[in-house]
Amino acid sequence: MADVLFIDDEMPVRVAVGQWLELAGLRVELFAEAEAALPRLSPDFPGIVVSDVRMPRLGGLDVLGHAMAVDRDLPVVLVTGHGDVAMAVEAMRQGAYDFIEKPFVPERLVDIIRRALEKRALVLENRRLRVRAGAGDGGIAARLLGTSAAMQRLRGEILELAATPLNVVIRGETGTGKELVARCLHDFGPRAARPFVAVNCGAIPETMFESEFFGHEAGAFTGATGRRPGKLEHADGGTVFLDEIESMPAALQVKVLRALQERVIERLGSHASIPVDLRVVAAAKLDLLEAVRGGGFREDLYYRLNVAELHIPPLRRRREDIVLLFEYFAAETARRHGRDPRPLGDGDTARLLAHSWPGNVRELRNAAERFALGVGGVTLPGAAVAAVAETPPPGLSLAALVADYERRTIEAAFAAAQGDVVRVMALLELPRRTLNEKMARYAIDRTRFLPK
Repeated sequence: MADVLFIDDEMPVRVAVGQWLELAGLRVELFAEAEAALPRLSPDFPGIVVSDVRMPRLGGLDVLGHAMAVDRDLPVVLVTGHGDVAMAVEAMRQGAYDFIEKPFVPERLVDIIRRALEKRALVLENRRLRVRAGAGDGGIAARLLGTSAAMQRLRGEILELAATPLNVVIRGETGTGKELVARCLHDFGPRAARPFVAVNCGAIPETMFESEFFGHEAGAFTGATGRRPGKLEHADGGTVFLDEIESMPAALQVKVLRALQERVIERLGSHASIPVDLRVVAAAKLDLLEAVRGGGFREDLYYRLNVAELHIPPLRRRREDIVLLFEYFAAETARRHGRDPRPLGDGDTARLLAHSWPGNVRELRNAAERFALGVGGVTLPGAAVAAVAETPPPGLSLAALVADYERRTIEAAFAAAQGDVVRVMALLELPRRTLNEKMARYAIDRTRFLPK
C-alpha cells in the first residue's frame, strides 16, 4: 500500500515528484485528479495525502474537506503557488497538516512527508492500543482497578503516553503501585514484545551500582569471574524502570545521563561502546524538582527523565475505590487458597472507609488477604482509625475541618453503597432528614455514585 497519495493535474510535476519520493524510499501513488484518489481514504488508511491546490473540478481544499470528513487526524499536505499562501495558511487552520510552495526543493517535500507519516503512524498505533486496552480481561481497566474519576483519568493518561517514546517520571506515595503503572506504560506500547527491566535504585549497594547498570567484563574487579551484561543492556529495545530514582548516587547520575544522551554504554573493564535503545520510566516518592533545588539530584538528568509526568493518587483520595479493591483482593486470595469468599458486613465497610491507608493499595491488599483467610474481621494496623486521613492544610478553622471531614465521609459512604441512600443512612447511623440536609449543604449528588 502506498505511503503517499500525490494529486496534481500536471504530468511533469507528477513524474518528478514520483521519482523523488521513490528515491527517498517512499511508496507513492500518483493521481491526475482528486476524484480517483478520494475513494482510497478511510479511517484506517496508513499514509498521507499531498495535493495541489488549484486543479480542475476538485481542488486541494476539496481534498482537505473530504479527508477531514473521513478522519480528522489524516495528514493532508497542500502544494501551493505563490499567490495561494494566505489561503493555504487558512487551510491549515481548518486541519491541513502543512503546505509547501512551488517551486520547492525535493528534500523539503520529503522532510514534510516523513514527519506527516510519523504522525499518522503514531495516531493509528494509539487507536490500536486503545482498542486493545479496552478489550477483554487483558485491558488496562483489569490491570489498574478503580471506578473513581482519578483512576479513570490516570488510565487515560497512561494510554496516551504508552504510544509515545517519551521518558516518564511517576510520582506516588509508597504502596500506590508505581511499578504496575510503569508496566502498563510498557505493555500497552509498541515496545511490549521487548524486555521490561525493573531496577530498585534504593536496594543496590553504592559500590555495586555501576556494575548493575552497565555490566562488567571478566576481571573488571575482584570477584568478576565472567562477563555480565548490565540492566541497561538487558533492556535494549524495551523499557527500563528505575524505582526510587532519588536514591541514585550523584556519581552514577552523571554516567546514566551520558548513556541516555548518547544511547551507548560501556561495561566496566571495557572501552567498547554498546548501542542501546531504551525508554526510561522512573519513579520517585518525592518531588524530584525539590531534590534538584536541594542539590541531591542533577538538573540535567531530571529534565532528561521528566519529559512527561504521571501522578498516582493515594488511596485516601479515591475512597470510592476502597471497597471494590478490598473485595477483589479478598476474592482473589480465597480462590488461590481454595476458600469460600467471605462477605463484608456494614461494620467492616465502615472501618474500611474510615481508615487512612498510609500504606495505600499494598496495605489494603494485606488487610484483604487476612480477611479472606479468616484471620479475624477487617483488621487494620494501629489503634486509631480516622476518616481525615491526611494532615489538614494550615490555616483552616475548626469549622472548616469538620465540614471537610463530614463531606468526605458522606461521599465515601455513598461510594461504598453505590448511591443507595438507605444503606448510607445505616452506615453513618443518620436519619433521612439529617442526611438530606448535609447532602444539600455540601452539594453531594448521589447519582454520581450509582452503578454505571
